Amino acid sequence: MEFRQSSKLTGVCYEIRGPVIEQANALEAAGHSILRLNIGNPAPFGFAAPDAVLAGLVARLPEAHGYTDARGILSARHALATYYSDRGYIDVDEQAIYLGNGVSELAGMAIQALVDTGDEVLIPSPDYPLWTAVTRFAGGTPVHYLCDESAEWQPDLADLEAKITDRTKAIVVINPNNPTGAVYSPEILAGIAELARRHSLMVFSDEIYDRIVYDGATHHHFGALAPDVLCLTFGGLSKSHRIAGFRAGWLVVSGPRAKARNYLEGLTMLAGMRLCPNALAQHVIEAALTDHTLDELIRPGGRLEAQRTTAWQTLNELPGVSCVKPKGGLYAFPRIDPAVHPIRDDEKFVLDLLLREKIHIVQGTGFNWPRPDHVRIVTLPEAGDLEVAIRRIGRFLDSYQQ
Repeated sequence: MEFRQSSKLTGVCYEIRGPVIEQANALEAAGHSILRLNIGNPAPFGFAAPDAVLAGLVARLPEAHGYTDARGILSARHALATYYSDRGYIDVDEQAIYLGNGVSELAGMAIQALVDTGDEVLIPSPDYPLWTAVTRFAGGTPVHYLCDESAEWQPDLADLEAKITDRTKAIVVINPNNPTGAVYSPEILAGIAELARRHSLMVFSDEIYDRIVYDGATHHHFGALAPDVLCLTFGGLSKSHRIAGFRAGWLVVSGPRAKARNYLEGLTMLAGMRLCPNALAQHVIEAALTDHTLDELIRPGGRLEAQRTTAWQTLNELPGVSCVKPKGGLYAFPRIDPAVHPIRDDEKFVLDLLLREKIHIVQGTGFNWPRPDHVRIVTLPEAGDLEVAIRRIGRFLDSYQQ
């Protein structure tokens, strides 16, 4: 008898760790050095965790031996309630906060608790593909609304509204956006909020990059701008505090919670089924919320800002390549002009690039973008290394044919 994967996995994919990564791993095992520009993992590029976070980890180690409350430890949830209340959230307390093993776990729980077979969830295109994957895995139907490259990748509200049906349950907002680096304007967020009000939709606001913004951009929390809309805000320490491996994330429920008692009972049940989040990681949250070492990295001339700028400038210098300037996050999402570089299969393109140049990036269709004319590049290497890598990609493009 052949054992086969569950039918629940039909259509579920996560290209950031998709088939190309298996080839990258094989090349590394054979002794090749691979430049990993496929995943936002700060540690391999020399980004250290803040001293205060590590000190807090060591100090609280004796307290982290047992299970915690299913939602997470009270001190961390209290600190987060204060943090979000200071940022304009109304009536957020410890009971409104769930800690998790990164945003990824919490996104899956939040969707599973809401979605029945055939229910629809509106997700941006391009998206962070986890949201599409967990929606499909829950039996739901992801419906992708377009973001407009000509408008700095802001969501197209008309397209979003046109895709709402009687099966729509929620809207996913990713702000700052992965993969585009867009930071959404208050007007766009207000427009999404109005659609959610009018159609009685929940909003999942993925704000993991809320602290990583450039050029004076301001990140606006959806839950603060729309206190009357039921919103789950997702955040964590993986990127802002350079501790991706700790898996320290959270979600905050805001808006009319009384209308969501049954849903929240389900969410709490799922939280209990995993027993609790990683206890040790929970103990660093309180100290991390008062750490400001990121400020030096994102300021003009700071390392993250300089790398973002280098990537953006160098990409736009390549013939047939254009890139909207990322205002937040750790990525660039350049367009490869089909009239100059006709690519029919962008997954094959990134595989061929990997095999020849030993550079690993991700194809745009892996982010549920409908055409094979974009790629995503991580901007975590030092600026000089990033420039060299992008110019190598440009030389590869000049000679590439499919």
